[in-house]
Amino acid sequence: MTNTAKIGIIGGSGLYELGLLDRACAVSLHTPYGPHSTGFSVGAICETPVAFVPRHGLGHSIPPHRVPYRANLWALHALGVRRILTVSAMGGTRTHFRIGDVCVPDQIVDWTKGRPSTFFDGPQVVHTPFSEPFCPRLRRRLVDAGRHTSGVRVHENGTVLVFDGPRFSTRAESLLFREVIGADLLSMTAMPEAILARELGICYATVAVISDLDAFGDEPVCAEDVNAVMRKSYPALADVLRRAIAACSPDEPCTTCADPAHT
Repeated sequence: MTNTAKIGIIGGSGLYELGLLDRACAVSLHTPYGPHSTGFSVGAICETPVAFVPRHGLGHSIPPHRVPYRANLWALHALGVRRILTVSAMGGTRTHFRIGDVCVPDQIVDWTKGRPSTFFDGPQVVHTPFSEPFCPRLRRRLVDAGRHTSGVRVHENGTVLVFDGPRFSTRAESLLFREVIGADLLSMTAMPEAILARELGICYATVAVISDLDAFGDEPVCAEDVNAVMRKSYPALADVLRRAIAACSPDEPCTTCADPAHT
C-alpha cells in the first residue's frame, strides 16, 4: 500500500478497531502546524486507497479544543486527499431526533473562540466562499448510503452549531442554540475542520450520530452514555462509509469546493 490516497476519513478510533481499513499501515508526516493526531494511517476500503485520522488520537487522548485541526487537514492534503468523510457524535435538539439516528448536516454556525481557523495568516489575504460549508455532492453520497444501510434512520439536513467544549452546554445555552439560533445539532469538532478543508479545495461532509438530546433529554448528558451510543453505531457507520466511498468519484471536479477564492 502506497502512502497516497484521494479519500480521507476523520472519525473515532473505534472505526479503525472495527477493521474498516484493509492493509492499514501507520503514517507520520511533518506539517508546518506541528504533529497531527496519533493513529494516522493509510489502507484501503473496497480496494480504494483511504487515509484515516482518529480526530482525538489513539485512546481518545486529545480534547476537542486541542485537536490539531490544521496539522490533520494539511497532512491529508499532502497525501493527495480530495474528499473527506467525517464521523462525529453530536447532540440533537429536535423532538423528532432519536438517540442513535444519523444526520447529514448542510449548515454550520461557528461558536468556537480562539481556535486557529485558517491557513492564511498573512501576508496573503484570502476570503473563502463558505455559504455551503458541506459539499452537496458528498452529502448526497452519505444520505444515499445511509438509506441503503440496514438499521440506519437518516435525517437529510440540519444546522450544526459548533462550540469549544469539552464541557456540555448549560440549559440556557441549549435553549439559545435551539430557539434563537436555530441549531439542530451541537458539535465540538466540525469547525474549523470544514473551513480548513474548503481552503485546501477538499470536498468535506459529515455523518453525525445523535448521541444525546443535549439539555432536552430526560437525563443530563453523560460522556459514558455518548461513548456507548457511538460504539453501538460503529458497525452501521462502517457500512455507510463503505457504500459512500464506493460511490465517490474523487477525480470529478466540484464547483462548490475545488477552488478557494483569492482576493
